[in-house]
Amino acid sequence: MDGICTLANDRVFDQTIALLNSIEVVMGKNFPVCIYPYDDNTSKLTAEIVDRPQVRLYDDRDSIEKWDDFCKKVWEKHPNAFDRWQKAGSKGYHRFGTFRRYGAFDAPFDRFLYMDADTLLLGDVAPIFAKLDEFDCIVYDFQYKDLSHVYDVNYPKLREVFNDDRLQKEIFCSGFYASKKDFFPREKRGWLLSQLNGGDAPVLYPMAPDQTVINYMMMRTDAKIYNFALELPKEEVTGCCVTSPHFTEEDRRLYDKGIPLIYLHYIGLSSRLFDRVCQGENIDFPYRDLFLHYRYLHESDKRPQFITKAKAYDAPPSLMQKIVGKFGVKLK
Repeated sequence: MDGICTLANDRVFDQTIALLNSIEVVMGKNFPVCIYPYDDNTSKLTAEIVDRPQVRLYDDRDSIEKWDDFCKKVWEKHPNAFDRWQKAGSKGYHRFGTFRRYGAFDAPFDRFLYMDADTLLLGDVAPIFAKLDEFDCIVYDFQYKDLSHVYDVNYPKLREVFNDDRLQKEIFCSGFYASKKDFFPREKRGWLLSQLNGGDAPVLYPMAPDQTVINYMMMRTDAKIYNFALELPKEEVTGCCVTSPHFTEEDRRLYDKGIPLIYLHYIGLSSRLFDRVCQGENIDFPYRDLFLHYRYLHESDKRPQFITKAKAYDAPPSLMQKIVGKFGVKLK
């Protein structure tokens, strides 16, 4: 069975609902979806999916704990990860819940497409699943242009682990990828840990922990990776990120120079931003109306109505905000 999965908790509730609704529109009401819990804060999501029989919240504790344990062992030998995480304000492991998306390699689907909660599905995923007949991992992104958010580019022995050609062609964003059940059985996981303990650990980039680990797992085991962005004819390739301002919208779809997008990733935008907008704060961000359309697809009466002038999400702080930030002044 094929299905789509995501990683979420109540903190990204609005984004998750938008994603679920977009999947329903594109793939139909019966297309199966699995949500992997970032943590135990999932009461709102649990209540929401009661009326969505095609959606399930993953609750296999053995699987969750297995991947938790594996990822802890992955980072045990890293020379500076915990120091960097502490300086970034994390106690212990950084963004540890992100690793729980790896439960997709256990269940419930034989073949799965993982999508971050801050994405919208806009096109049929059949071509992605079809490629899994030939390849082990299917992606569609441009992460290969920025190696620094996948591996530690300052580690001098990085290219002893992966050569330049592989680093230029095989790395991918962990927000959208397809693969297969049981691709990382116990023996393969054990071998990966032995390689990390044997000297590979410093290649990992600690500040994008789930992204660096899934890339390492795929590349170190010589998985066959297919990236549509590299394989399609140039005239058929589309962007996928909210940072691209040139997409055009028609009938709730986005187009890149006339070519329809498969998905849109609201990468880099805070989950709090989506909360504030859904609570009625008139903050503008790229492709906001598209997000709101899918978020309130079944609740149009609850969609916020804005009457004030929108303020840009990336507007510079006001003088008063600067004073508050600098001196900690509390406004009453």
